Amino acid sequence: MKACVLCDVGRIEVREVAEPRVGARDVLLRISAVGICGTDAHIFGGHANYNTDAAGKSVPLSVQPQILGHEVSGQVAEVGGEVRDLAVGDRVVIDQGLNCVSARRELQCEYCLSGDSHQCAFYAEHGITGLSGGLAEFIAVPASNAVRLTADLDMKEAALSEPLGCVIHSSDAVTRAHARFAIGVADAGRRVRHVLICGAGPSGLLHLQYLRRVLGYDGLVMVSEPNEMKRGLAKKYGADVVVDPSNGEMGAAVREHSKGGVEYLIEASGQGRAFAAISSVIRKQATVLLYGHGHAGFELSLLNNVMFKEPCLVTPVGASGGFEKDGRPTTYARALRLIEQGKISVGEFITHRYGSLGDVQGALGGEMNAADYVKGVVALQ
Repeated sequence: MKACVLCDVGRIEVREVAEPRVGARDVLLRISAVGICGTDAHIFGGHANYNTDAAGKSVPLSVQPQILGHEVSGQVAEVGGEVRDLAVGDRVVIDQGLNCVSARRELQCEYCLSGDSHQCAFYAEHGITGLSGGLAEFIAVPASNAVRLTADLDMKEAALSEPLGCVIHSSDAVTRAHARFAIGVADAGRRVRHVLICGAGPSGLLHLQYLRRVLGYDGLVMVSEPNEMKRGLAKKYGADVVVDPSNGEMGAAVREHSKGGVEYLIEASGQGRAFAAISSVIRKQATVLLYGHGHAGFELSLLNNVMFKEPCLVTPVGASGGFEKDGRPTTYARALRLIEQGKISVGEFITHRYGSLGDVQGALGGEMNAADYVKGVVALQ
């Protein structure tokens, strides 16, 4: 089969590789669509490498090339001999993470027992930790990792169940945090009244919709975003105020609209300059959700003023959230249903659609920085 092989930093080659083998409890998927994620860009650009050896040291791409892609939808092409609840032709999205439940370990680790599957003691992840990802013609995963579509949904949109699942998990983590401020609490003194979302890329726009359309938050939402088109999308999805952080006036604008600082900040940009601004825009003991990754170019001393305000820092990752009775990931199922039901809209911010694996090099190599780019999806079917 053909696959995009990241053989060095910044260099992808479309190669012929072996088709994955299907175990008795697995399914083989013919890839329909794969979302291109910021994590792919970090790995491609050499800013991150999550494929590590037993000592926790990153394995160079020259030693072990990688096949990226973890936002995946596809059609079942083959089922293992013990699979009874999926059939050839079924349309599915996948949880790309392997854990105790998907491996059917008799004794589950403490993290899988608590529903925190992305911290599984035996965790591995297709497209991120070295296992072959979805930027290929086929992928094999445990059948319990595949969630069947129940509606006539475009497979490009279905692939975005994964990033929405991450947003759901992070919101759940904030709810569980022992924070001074929370959304929807009866005590008016503890209620979140002002929210700032840093970044109006796919993650920021999903967070915004989830706040408004699922959590029912009706307080003030501000979005900080330098791109004019993305600011327009943020307004459409429910932002009350959008600010351009590049003009140097974000802090003053946020403090003015929030009467001194926000109770809840969602950092969804991964930009160091946004992280550096946190202390100037939050209220004391605010909740800060550190969702974005990256934050290059700034030293740790910027944390001094953040720590002085005693915020509750929440740092979730992935789409953990427990398992259904059949072992399938609850959070992925929740995300897919929200998209299928139209409660969360993703189609409008898929600005770039790629029709072949050969387009991936260009997408990761610079097109993601274009002014009209919000989200790219590779569609193979």
